[in-house]
Parts: sequence; structure tokens; C-alpha cells
Amino acid sequence: MPHDPWRAPPSRAAHAAEGKVERGRVPRSALAHLVRTGRDPMAVLDAQDVDRVPELVPLRTARMGASAFAFYRGSAAIMADDLSRCPSTNILVASCGDAHLSNFSLYASPQRTLVFDLNDFDESAWAPSEWDVKRLATSVVIAGRATSRDDSVIEDAARQAVRTYQRALCAAAKRSPLERYFDHFDALGAHLSSDPETAAVVDPPVMTHLPSGAEARAWRVFEEYQLSVNVDIRLLLQKYAMADVTARVVGVGSVGTRCLLIALQDGDGGVLLLQGKEAGESVLVEYGRVAQPPAVAGFIEEFGNGGRVVALQRILQAVSDPFLGHIRRSSEGALRDFYVRQFHDMKGGFDLEAMEDKPFRWYAVACAATLARAHGQSPAGATAAGYSGDGGRFAEAVVEWAYAYADLSYEDWQTFRRHRAIDA
Repeated sequence: MPHDPWRAPPSRAAHAAEGKVERGRVPRSALAHLVRTGRDPMAVLDAQDVDRVPELVPLRTARMGASAFAFYRGSAAIMADDLSRCPSTNILVASCGDAHLSNFSLYASPQRTLVFDLNDFDESAWAPSEWDVKRLATSVVIAGRATSRDDSVIEDAARQAVRTYQRALCAAAKRSPLERYFDHFDALGAHLSSDPETAAVVDPPVMTHLPSGAEARAWRVFEEYQLSVNVDIRLLLQKYAMADVTARVVGVGSVGTRCLLIALQDGDGGVLLLQGKEAGESVLVEYGRVAQPPAVAGFIEEFGNGGRVVALQRILQAVSDPFLGHIRRSSEGALRDFYVRQFHDMKGGFDLEAMEDKPFRWYAVACAATLARAHGQSPAGATAAGYSGDGGRFAEAVVEWAYAYADLSYEDWQTFRRHRAIDA
């Protein structure tokens, strides 16, 4: 049915009322129920390795086997599969898909200020709003245990994170869409100088030069990338030439996906670094089995999963990289999608092990508030706020689920180590 330009969209109050109606279909207490039957987590991980660079799969195994938290970081597909069997709302928002504590970071805005936000969108898609919240809360529990914190500290951090998400989402629902769009949440402004425990860290990369002839192909791909960026960036890139291209190993769960580091140089020796990374189907779709809205599905059909990652990053981040772009091309007999972004533009993460308990709790709360701002950009953000409310029922259910899932993920980690024959 065509849109009637003279008919106003639903009000914020109407959206909030829809959320309260959803409580009748899926009571908030039902979100605590974890379904353990019908799962095969090792089959999920084995299936993910099929299309990865074979020689890098052992590295992925080693990184995921190193700790329970590292395993959790690399097993978003398992969690999406599990979430698909648990009680869930029909309130779909633009979701990160992998909103754990280590996927928030500092980076430079186009105005060269340092901002804090979500930083990984490989698994982004439309999904039930509580799925991201559950992944974040569970990461608080697993990371807290991995850093030997008292359970009272862990539980308080997880609960306060969820309550902060609720309050921030409800506050956003009271503002206009335009006000929410321009809302740049400053999670770190008052704390960078007072919390030395939150030192920025960058995981050292593993890089190798491309084989002979591959750089010429990379340049042709780079020309295609330029067509996907805004015209001002396209003009800027004309002042650079490709100086070097290397293959790079990234992350924990992403190890084995194809990734390139592209060094560009201007006429006076200035360098611009870009990273091109392969984009597969979101685990929220492939394993979470979330049917995407028709407009989203059509967008992915036209622009591929690289386009999906770029689009969702622009929606979910308060300020995004102006160099974001995407490519879809045939490679090695398969159609592969890539997205491109600046490489480590003043980017840094946070060392969870170095944090004292107070900064750890504050960091969890900051991540939750940032996630709420991201979810609030979706048309159903106010509906999600109406469903969760700002009381304790939603938080208690999510934290209960997070503790149960942390136990299950630990069991999966132990099984994974046996399955991949990792020495104790």
C-alpha cells in the first residue's frame, strides 16, 4: 500500500503502547527462559570454517580456545542459534548482532574528536531488540568471571547495565526522531583522565604480502569501492595512489575471513590506510533465522552484505567513518562481498583485565547506554522502550538468562577444546 503523505506516522505514545501489548504475547519474565535442547554448537562452528581461508582456521581455533571470554567473542553464531529457540519479542530494531564488551571502542570522528561507540557490525541486521541486550549482559558475566571478580560485583554490573539500557531507551523514546538522530552520547568525557585502568590497547595484526599479480586485481577492486562512497571522499581519493596491499588476520571470530590492508600515498609521502574486509551473511539471519524486513532484504540483494554492514554501521553509530564503502564481486568462483573503512583511525579498545571493579561496572554501564542510543534510532525503538519499561522485571529476566547462558557457553568452550583437540 503506498504511503499517504497526509497521514501522520504513529506517535511515540502509540509505539510505546504497542510495546506494552507485546508483553501479553511474550511476558518479560519469559525472557529468562533458556532453551538447551535441539542445539549442536560444534556443528555451527564447523560450518563457519568451510568457506574460510583454510590455513587460518587453526589460528581461529587457537584464539577461541584460549579462554572462555575469547570463545564467547568468537561464537556469536552459536548464540544466535540459541536465541532463535528462546522466547523472543517481535520488536525488530537495527541490531549490532555481536554487542559484547570488547566490541565497543574509541575512534576518531570526522571532526577529529575522540568518540566512544559500537565498533563491529559484521553481524548487524534487524532482530528482536532484547537479543543485543542479552549478548551484552552475558559478556559482562563471562568477562567478570574471566577477570576473577567477586560475583556480587559481576551481578551488580550486569544488572546496572541492563537498567541503564532501559532508562536510556525510555528517555530517548520521549524525544523526537530528529533529536534522537543528533544525540551524540558522550560516554567517556568525564572519565578518560580519572580512570587510568581503562588504557587503550590494540591487538597486534598478522599480515602477509599478496602474491604476484594480486595487487593489480586489488586496484581494480579499489576503483569499484570508490563508486560506493560519497562524492567528497571520491574526490579526495583521487589525490592518492595505491602504495601497498597486504592480507591481514583480524579479531577472534573473524579469523579466516578475507581481509586486506590498503596503503595509499599522496604526492608528498602522506599515507592513508584503508581496510577491506569480507562480509558474509549475518549470524542473526543465518543462525538466528530472523526474516529481514522486505526493504532490508531488497537492499542486501542489490548491494550485498558489504552494503548491509555499511548501512547498519551508519544507522547504529552516532558518528561514522566517512570512508565507509562496499564492494560486490566474483572471486575464486564465488560471489564475495566486502566493506571498506579507515584502518585504526585513532582507534583503541579497553583492557578489561586491567580495570578495577568500579571502572569495570562503569564501562558496562557506558556500553549499555551506547547500545540504547543505537537501538533508539530504529522506528521500533519506542516500542522496545514500551516493552522493557524502566522497572526491574526486564532487567531481572535478562540477567537471569545471562547467567544461565554464561554457564552454557563455558560448557561449550570446554567441548570446543576437546572437539578441536586443544591441549589443556
